Amino acid sequence: MKLIVGLGNPGRQYEETRHNVGFKVIDELSTRLQIPLDKAKFNGVFGQGSIMGEKVLILKPLTYMNLSGESVRPVMDYFDIEADDILVIYDELDIPVGKIRLREKGSAGGHNGMKSIINHLGTQEFKRIRIGVDRPTNGMKISDYVLGRFIEEEVQDIKEAIQKSADAAERWLTTPFLQVMNEYNSK
Repeated sequence: MKLIVGLGNPGRQYEETRHNVGFKVIDELSTRLQIPLDKAKFNGVFGQGSIMGEKVLILKPLTYMNLSGESVRPVMDYFDIEADDILVIYDELDIPVGKIRLREKGSAGGHNGMKSIINHLGTQEFKRIRIGVDRPTNGMKISDYVLGRFIEEEVQDIKEAIQKSADAAERWLTTPFLQVMNEYNSK
């Protein structure tokens, strides 16, 4: 079984913010894979399906970003999912808007949602897709920036990044992650 997690914050006020690009990818995957997010448990909403014989869970933690691990760990435990079968999708300040980067493992890099997941899993050895949101250039606090909305010039780039991230996540369901990483990191 594979678990795809998109990070974000619950609530209408956060829907279109930079911090919620992970949620947007899960929404896209829900539509594409025809896996409705119809279960509310483990401090999150999730859906379960099967793609070419592989059981798949897609999850949006509803714990708020900084406590994401409090949702991911119970899902892993209940469904007996190993860290190697997890893909986490989230926003990244150190990548330009609209670019994506796939990694097999790594530190949290200052991202509180990732810190929580690493803490609850006890490992950094899980796959991730980082979606670039860039850093503020006008002296804005990071917390205000990631909870802010994309400016008009960024909207199309971020829509494309969400699509590419969903493409990569979907490809991972049938293809080794290293191959997917090589394909998408070179684009």
